[in-house]
Amino acid sequence: MGVVAEEFLVASEQKAFDKDHRRIINYNIGKYDAAFARGLSKIINLENNKRKGHVLKWKVMENLDKFLPEFEANFQKRGGKVIWANDAEEANREILNILKKAGVKKVVKSKSMVTEEIQLNEFLEHNQIESLETDLGEYIVQLLGQKPYHIVTPAMHLSKEDIAKLFNEKFGTPIDSTPEQLTQKAREILREKYVQADAGITGANFLIADTGSIAITENEGNARLTTSFPKIHIAIVGIEKMIPSIADLDLFWPMLSTHGTGQNLTAYNTILSGPRQANETDGPEEMYVILLDNGRTNLLAQKDQRQGLYCIRCGACLNACPVYKNIGGHAYNTDYSGPIGSVITPHLRGMEDFKHLSYASSLCGKCTEVCPVKIDIHKMLLLNRRDSVKDNLVTTKERWGWAIWKKGMLKRKMEDYLSGDTKNFLLKTFFKNTWGNLRQLPNVAKKSFTEQWMEKGEQ
Repeated sequence: MGVVAEEFLVASEQKAFDKDHRRIINYNIGKYDAAFARGLSKIINLENNKRKGHVLKWKVMENLDKFLPEFEANFQKRGGKVIWANDAEEANREILNILKKAGVKKVVKSKSMVTEEIQLNEFLEHNQIESLETDLGEYIVQLLGQKPYHIVTPAMHLSKEDIAKLFNEKFGTPIDSTPEQLTQKAREILREKYVQADAGITGANFLIADTGSIAITENEGNARLTTSFPKIHIAIVGIEKMIPSIADLDLFWPMLSTHGTGQNLTAYNTILSGPRQANETDGPEEMYVILLDNGRTNLLAQKDQRQGLYCIRCGACLNACPVYKNIGGHAYNTDYSGPIGSVITPHLRGMEDFKHLSYASSLCGKCTEVCPVKIDIHKMLLLNRRDSVKDNLVTTKERWGWAIWKKGMLKRKMEDYLSGDTKNFLLKTFFKNTWGNLRQLPNVAKKSFTEQWMEKGEQ
C-alpha cells in the first residue's frame, strides 16, 4: 500500500469517529438536502434535462478538438488572449510571466477549484506576490491555512462558533458575533483589497464556444468585483468546461445552481467576452484565459471513463455520498473529493498513488442518481479498479488472494472443501485487522448449504 493510501486510511478513521465533525457536516448537509429537494421540485422534466445535459457534454468531449479553437478564435476577436497550458507548472509559469511583466504585487481571487489544483496561492506566495481569496468560505479556510473541504462550500466543516473564534483571534471581533456580523467584517476587509489589487484571478463555470466567452456563477458578487476593479483579469479554466453555445446556459445554469445549492438560479451570473471595449465604462484592460489540460486528456483518452469530464462541479454527489458524509473532504487529500474526485483524480494525478480512492465507495449508486448530467459514477469507480489491476498496480498478496477466492467461488466442491470452522479461523487470522478492526467479522456456519441440503434429503 502506498503512502497516500495509508494516510487516507488514518485520516478517514480519525474523521469517522470525530463526533463534533460528524455533527457539523450532518447539520450542513441536512440543510442542503432540504434546499435541494425544494429546488428539484421546481424543475419540469428533470430526467429529460439530465439526458439533454449528458448528450451536450458528450458532444463536446467527442469534438473538443473543434470547440477549443472555436472558443479561442471568438475570444481573440474581442481582444482577449488565450494561453494553452499542458500542466500545473506551465500554467503557474504563464501566470507569473503576466504578473511580473505588469509589476503586479497584489492579486485578488474568486473561488476556483482549478487554482487549488495547480496550487496557485502557494506558488504566488513563493514568488512574493500576495494572493487573497475573496469568496467568504475560501477566505476562511485561507485564514486557517487549510484547503477547501468541499468543491462548492469550502468551509462546510466549520460551525459558526468556529468561525467566530477565528475572527476573534485574527481581527478582534466579539467571540459571540453573529454570522451577519462576521460577514460584515469580512466585507469591510475585502472591499479595500479589490481597489488595491493589480490583478484579478478567477476560474470559470463554463467556456462558451460560439461567443468566445466565459460564464461565472456565484452568490456573493466577489467574482464581479475581482474581474472589474483590477487592470488585469486572468481566468484559468479546465478544457472540459466547454459548452457549444450561449443558448446552452438556459439548461446548465439552473441545473448547476439547483444541484449545487438548491437555488433556482444563483445570485450573480456573469458572461465575460474579453477586456474592456472602447465604448464600455468598466472591466479590465487585459484579459487572459488559460486553458488547462493537467491530465484531462489522459482521461479523455479513456473511452469508458471520459464521462468523468462531463462534470459541471455542482457537488451533489459529495452531499449524497455516505462515505463523504462520514470522512469529510480533507481525508481524500486531493482537490476534488467525494465520488467524482475518486473517478477523476487517479487520471489527473496518477493511478498508482490514487487508485485507493476508487475503493472508498459503498457502490450504492446514490452519486449516479443525483448527477445532473447523468455520469455513471459508480460504474466509473469499478472501471478504475479494473484498470489498476490491468496495470499491475496491486500487490502480489492481493492478486493471489483474489485468484484463490475466484477459484473457490466458481466450483461448489472447492467452496465446500474447507469446513466452517476452518473458514472462521482463516477469517480471524487474515482479516481481523483489515476487515474486522472496526466491524464484526461474519460467522460461517459449521455445515455448508450442500451438507445441510443433503441431510434434509436423507430425512
